[in-house]
Amino acid sequence: MTTTTPSDVRPDPPHSPDDRSLAEFGYRQELHRSLGKYASFAAGFSFISVLTTVFQFFAFGYAFGGPVFFWAWPAVLLGQLTVAACFAELAARYPISGAIYQWSSRLSNLTFGWFAGWIMVIGQIVVVAAAALALQMVLPAIWSGFQLVGADPAPTSTDGAANAALLGVVLLALTTLVNVLDNRVMSVINRIGVTAEIIGAVLIVVLLLTHSERAPGITFHTGSAAQSGLFGALLVGSFTAAYVMIGFDSAGEMSEETHHPRRTAPRTILTALGAAGLLGGLIVLGGLLAAPSLTDGHLAVDGLSYVLTSSLGDGVGKVLLADVVVAIAVATLAIQTAACRMLFSMARDGRLPFSARLARVNARTGMPTAPALVVGVLAAALLLLDFVSPEAFLAIGTTCIVMLYLAYAMVTGPLLRARLRGRFTTTGTDETGAPLFSLGRWGVPVNALALLYGLAMAVNLAWPRAAVYDPAGGHWYFQWFTVLFLGVTVAAGVAYRAYKARTRVTAEAVAPA
Repeated sequence: MTTTTPSDVRPDPPHSPDDRSLAEFGYRQELHRSLGKYASFAAGFSFISVLTTVFQFFAFGYAFGGPVFFWAWPAVLLGQLTVAACFAELAARYPISGAIYQWSSRLSNLTFGWFAGWIMVIGQIVVVAAAALALQMVLPAIWSGFQLVGADPAPTSTDGAANAALLGVVLLALTTLVNVLDNRVMSVINRIGVTAEIIGAVLIVVLLLTHSERAPGITFHTGSAAQSGLFGALLVGSFTAAYVMIGFDSAGEMSEETHHPRRTAPRTILTALGAAGLLGGLIVLGGLLAAPSLTDGHLAVDGLSYVLTSSLGDGVGKVLLADVVVAIAVATLAIQTAACRMLFSMARDGRLPFSARLARVNARTGMPTAPALVVGVLAAALLLLDFVSPEAFLAIGTTCIVMLYLAYAMVTGPLLRARLRGRFTTTGTDETGAPLFSLGRWGVPVNALALLYGLAMAVNLAWPRAAVYDPAGGHWYFQWFTVLFLGVTVAAGVAYRAYKARTRVTAEAVAPA
């Protein structure tokens, strides 16, 4: 007997070995498995998005750290590489969407894992909003007509903050549409965007270094910009690097859509972070060396956009800035996709409000539509804070970093405990028969460093520095925004779980014997 498949359904091959791997964890293949090695790399690289994040936070790092803030970059890169190495092991062992939630649940318990996933998905939604805000650092520098609100494009001004929110909402509408269409369309856009970003980043590095105005030794100076001494300058300057080098785990988030995920995801996690770390560090260095002036105030306000247009000329500079716009759009798309997969994974286990709807996958597109709409709407709502005060720009950016760092620690912590108790091994083979990625005897020391680094950086980022979060004064809630937002997130999670537990007990009590 023969069966027919509706023309609008594109099922995966029925005998895919990757599907059998997913079945081992009790799930059936619903998302379309169509991503190869480069697409997996693009998922991680586009989330990090060097051009988006460096252009967005370079001015901030320089304003508080001066040239010496460059040295926070290699320190953060080394710390994040320890985290990425741990995640690479987990991606090989647990190739499932909703990576942070799935990994933490299996290394600890369902409750702890649920909170890791809850904090991660809320953090990802905030990151989507923060990434969309980056357009304000670039579009008005290309053409003044993109300044739709007022005349001052600086994101720290009232006009700039409001305009950033407006541009961000438009971008979110477009990325939400793509996240509803088809995962193959999304993958093509992602790969083209990442390729353009890498080419643009390399060109920016080469052009900046060949237009140097000073020697690299300038990076050992704090300059007049540093407001709290060398150590303080490095701590606050590390915000830029910390914001850039997050999201490499998204290659693991896309495991259920990747061919040979046990082999591919670990390598692309490390490759994406390594490539982004190298390119980003060189861009920061090139910007410091090529800036027309380190003391005229432009670098601490306009950042790298000022360097490109001033040092390379309006023509070349604006072409490169256009490439940055592409990178920002693709980054926002990738981050939203990662958040959608986290929502889908938790909803599939029945662990979120409206789980049945959030876990539904469109058979034709292979995309979970409801999560895309939820992430887009909530991220757009966060952007409205920019209409309240310009300080919201920094508050949103820092909050998302802290939440992701905490979620990462909720994986590296249980993983370290499992190692010490001998409950975590990486024996086995990937889809090609090769041994799974493993740190071997370096597992415990690397894991310990990853946990300590993550916790220390989370405290550093969340510390309520008035000079950083409320420079104008009078907005205490922005100074404490990160702590307050995290507290509300955890409280909401506790309340939801208590409600679910109470309704379950009630349902059991009224059930017929």
